Amino acid sequence: MAFFNLDEKSLLGSVLSVDTGSVVVSISETLNLRKCQVNQLVVLKSPKPGQNLIGLINRITRKLVDSDINPEHVSQSELESGLVENLMKITLIGTFFEMKGTVANQFRRNLDAVPEIDASCYALEGEMIGKFMSAISAQDKAGTIPLSIGSYTLDDSAKAYINGDKLFQRHAVIVGSTGSGKSWCVAKLVEQIADLPMGNCILFDIHGEYSQPGFKKEGIEHYRIATPGDLVNEDKLSSHILMLPYWLLTYEEMIALMLDRSDSNAPNQAMLFAKSVREKKEEYLTSSTEPELLATFTLDSPVPYKLQEVLDQLNALDTEREAGAKAGTEKNGPFNGKLTRFIQRLEAKLQDKRLGFLFALKEQELQLEWMDLFCSALMKGRSTHGSASVKIIDFSEVPSDILPLVIGLVSRIIFSIQQWSISATRHPIALFCDEAHLYVPERTVADQVAEISLGTFERISKEGRKYGVSLVIISQRPSEVNRTVLSQCNNFLSLRLTNADDQAVIKKLLPDNLTGLTDVLPILDIGEVLVVGDACLLPSRINIDAPSIKPESGTVNFWEAWSKADFDQKIGDAVRSMRKQSKLVSADVN
Repeated sequence: MAFFNLDEKSLLGSVLSVDTGSVVVSISETLNLRKCQVNQLVVLKSPKPGQNLIGLINRITRKLVDSDINPEHVSQSELESGLVENLMKITLIGTFFEMKGTVANQFRRNLDAVPEIDASCYALEGEMIGKFMSAISAQDKAGTIPLSIGSYTLDDSAKAYINGDKLFQRHAVIVGSTGSGKSWCVAKLVEQIADLPMGNCILFDIHGEYSQPGFKKEGIEHYRIATPGDLVNEDKLSSHILMLPYWLLTYEEMIALMLDRSDSNAPNQAMLFAKSVREKKEEYLTSSTEPELLATFTLDSPVPYKLQEVLDQLNALDTEREAGAKAGTEKNGPFNGKLTRFIQRLEAKLQDKRLGFLFALKEQELQLEWMDLFCSALMKGRSTHGSASVKIIDFSEVPSDILPLVIGLVSRIIFSIQQWSISATRHPIALFCDEAHLYVPERTVADQVAEISLGTFERISKEGRKYGVSLVIISQRPSEVNRTVLSQCNNFLSLRLTNADDQAVIKKLLPDNLTGLTDVLPILDIGEVLVVGDACLLPSRINIDAPSIKPESGTVNFWEAWSKADFDQKIGDAVRSMRKQSKLVSADVN
């Protein structure tokens, strides 16, 4: 029995012309024309038995056969007499096989053939659309635990599944204007990962919206970057507080953070700093339990050292006096006074309590073993050892000027550990990059800190698949996200986009035969997403189901708040929080 019930009731017309990926269909009856809508699915007869071609209506036009006819005075009788031709342009998007090998009812995004002239074209509607969407869902329903974010707009009774393997193997982009439902889409994915027996992902929470009391469930752990008030805590990791010790930074990252390249003495400062750091790392390894590391370590190796000792050594060189040419006289050493500005910048960083998570280290955080604990906390998937499938890191209190460096550091460490893991024991991990335009920018404006972070994400986007690292880029401004990173993403989940520049970016990234789909981006409903890519066989509009855990997306009802008779903002508490660099009232999210 044929899968599609193709009869006269669903017939729209016949093929008038054929191109490599598109066809033009002539519609003879006006009544049939009224059934057609742009972006509607249609079925065309294939010249091969057991196959049907699936197309997407791209354009509907009415063409006058006689150019002398005034289109404003065309009568119904003239329409029916053939003086006016109704045309429909259709983009071919794939082939439906009633039998593919031993498997029935399979859809493929390729064309084994194109329709012949005069081939029939049918509307995909009613029971047929539901049946077809169910067949597509069955194919996308990969694994024993399928991934679903909602139901199809075309048929809300058909649950929409996404192929989880392909979604994360080939990177993904989630975009949408403010208020379009982007956070719900992320939450819907995260809550399903949290339920997996061995899920493994990290969500970079930039504004704290996923770190609120309402975003809690089994399988999710919440971490936050240490604030000034956390620095007295001896064992921060057990309290889900993260330090990012300066000794994890590479030489280039430290120089970007510390050095003023406009200083005429910058080359000397960089050279002496590198020399001193290398010496202190050697001293540490010599007295450590793993002295054999001395044979292979480099300046960039994550080996602890005390920055204050480096500072003391640089101070000695900056004030050094040596014997002069005449007996009993002294002269300035070769670097006397040339390191002053660098030392001042370094001391300012050490004293800045906002950067305490980098520099205010306890003895535990100056041990080789600390990095093992840090990486295990973030990278071990859910298992019998009590780790969670999803780790959410709250970066909301990290100073914005070094946010790219900090997130880039965490991402680089994760990628490096994956890279050096034995392939047989490597456990895949996904990085959800919320507000990605802040640290994966299209333009860095000569900011070396941002440039280094961007290089990390470009490398992960190009090589991450080989080492089991996936990127999920999340942004409300795709036009401000780096094009190299976006071009490596093969899956796009786009909610409503109202900005023309943002729409243009998504349009350029889609295959040529699907660019017409972007016309719906500004008119998508709240919570409706257009899914295109390897993870979804058919480009689809999907209504996102409400997640069971909801982020605090920060949407404020201005008029409702202004309409209240009384409201106390507690300005005094906010002022004290600003001075303490820590919120006085914080939810217990651990």
